[in-house]
Amino acid sequence: MNKKIGILLGLLLIIYSGFGQVKGTTIIMPVDQIKPGMKGVGKSAFEEKKIEEFDVEILGILRNFKPNKNLILAKLKGDILDRTGLAQGMSGSPVYIDGKLIGAIAYGFPFAKEAIAGITPIADMLPMAEEKEVPKSSSSPRVFFKRSLSLEDLFELNKAFFASKISLFSGEQAMLPLNIPLVFSGFSSRIFEKAKPFFNKLGFSPIQTGGLSQKTDALTPPDLTLREGEPVAIQFVGGDLSLAAVGTVTHVDGKEILAFGHPMYNLGSVGYAMTKAEVITVVPSLTSSFKVANTDILIGKFSQDRDTGIFGEIGKMPQLVPLNLYMVEENKDKKEFKLKIVNDKILTPFFVNIALSSVLSVEERSYGDLSLALEGNIYLDSGESIHLEDLFSGNLNTSVDNISGLISAVIYYLVNNQFKDLGIHRIDLGIHSSEEVKISYLERVWLDKYEASPGEIIRAKIYSRSFRGESVLQEVPIPVPPLPAGSDFHLYIGDAASMYNLEMSQYRSSGFVPRSLSQLIRILNSLRKNNRIYFKIIAAKPGLFLKGEELPNLPLTMKSMFSSPRASATAPTELNKSTLNEYQLPVPYVFRGAALIPLKIRK
Repeated sequence: MNKKIGILLGLLLIIYSGFGQVKGTTIIMPVDQIKPGMKGVGKSAFEEKKIEEFDVEILGILRNFKPNKNLILAKLKGDILDRTGLAQGMSGSPVYIDGKLIGAIAYGFPFAKEAIAGITPIADMLPMAEEKEVPKSSSSPRVFFKRSLSLEDLFELNKAFFASKISLFSGEQAMLPLNIPLVFSGFSSRIFEKAKPFFNKLGFSPIQTGGLSQKTDALTPPDLTLREGEPVAIQFVGGDLSLAAVGTVTHVDGKEILAFGHPMYNLGSVGYAMTKAEVITVVPSLTSSFKVANTDILIGKFSQDRDTGIFGEIGKMPQLVPLNLYMVEENKDKKEFKLKIVNDKILTPFFVNIALSSVLSVEERSYGDLSLALEGNIYLDSGESIHLEDLFSGNLNTSVDNISGLISAVIYYLVNNQFKDLGIHRIDLGIHSSEEVKISYLERVWLDKYEASPGEIIRAKIYSRSFRGESVLQEVPIPVPPLPAGSDFHLYIGDAASMYNLEMSQYRSSGFVPRSLSQLIRILNSLRKNNRIYFKIIAAKPGLFLKGEELPNLPLTMKSMFSSPRASATAPTELNKSTLNEYQLPVPYVFRGAALIPLKIRK
């Protein structure tokens, strides 16, 4: 009997000793055991990867700081903290009382004179390890198709998401998540300054450092471990450029990592690259001190971005988007750049835009005359691909912005399509540059006849003038459409933008949303180009504009069928004029201008 009682007591002791422990050997202290006046220590790195301890005094518990969640309020003291106060980059710094982990430093008061911190309880962070990686849904906002998307456009398209971050900033009396140092390495100053205001609104503190990042995919480091209190980074762009958010490791359990103590974007299941980091120094500031750090080797993947922090695993590599770019400048050697971009619906188009803009700005002239000829391919995991070619020309930075806007638009519509989740396997881009403007403006159009029989050829001469004042002539044969004698029709000659405006006017629409994945891929593969002269023959024939497609010259019976509510859930637009034929002429310059010429079928 005594033996049985001894065994039972032993089991109870084992069970009791297990309470308050995480999966490893670290013991946690629940919030209900934490009292004002308790003393503890925190850990963080303020120089290189050297972990230093600082004193912590518990001030109290902010009950229901968020729905069903509490926040521990504490005062921090130490040689560095007495000089700097709370520093950006300390997000995730672990705090212990009597050797028990209580949580991660994550919040602070703006402009506070003392280091008063909000600590996210570790009990609220641990459930992240149990969250499963959920594939991203193909559900995305329905937006009109656009040929180019700037940084401003991308933020506008995702304003609901970004607004959720901006709304956190409600005044200096509110306890807010610590701003996160966002380190730009190798980026141009122009792109850094352009992107900086957007990131500031999202709770980041952009910091520009010199030099290119290491090519982490070529390294085989001996140390793939992290320690509690050690700096860690989320790398959004890697390779020949680096853009990374720096924080601190809260808890390590084998290969599993908890960090930051507050969300990055709160996107749920993610695929962020996890890299080591090294703190150069802490910069004291009257507004908010911050750590300046370098990113180091790629060691794993962050798979959860939740309200209480970030969770990841060492050795589990993220699926990134490779972007390979080569550039050839006249009479110079080819330069190659290899980048890896975070794989995410919202973030990938955005970071592709700023990374591509930065490389082009650094390697080419941001001011002065510049022409960029693009040819490239975007390969999808499904085996399909998008081929792109175009010419961009102008001065200041218009060419750089336009080419970046095109690539980011194509990527945005692919990864945010309404029909199927698409993964981007690889992006290969080639750019040939010259320091001159290659633009020709339409002056006049001459036809050898303005009345002709069906099937007859009308010869058109297009006179344009280059940016330097040189005259350019192009001759094009135009077949006359098969229309009844005496019919009127029009020949429209124009550039890509003018042709698009004509069609939107003709369709009485401000844009369209692709109706299927195959249509989207077809549209992206046949985008109108700047170095083309487009010809369109239009006549007074009934037609319909339905789901992004013109159905021209329809017989009345066909028109009635497509217009029936039973045939389509989307109401078509009736057309009084239809496109009978369309042609294009490649030219070695950017063509600009438009002309509408009335013609007649000979009686």
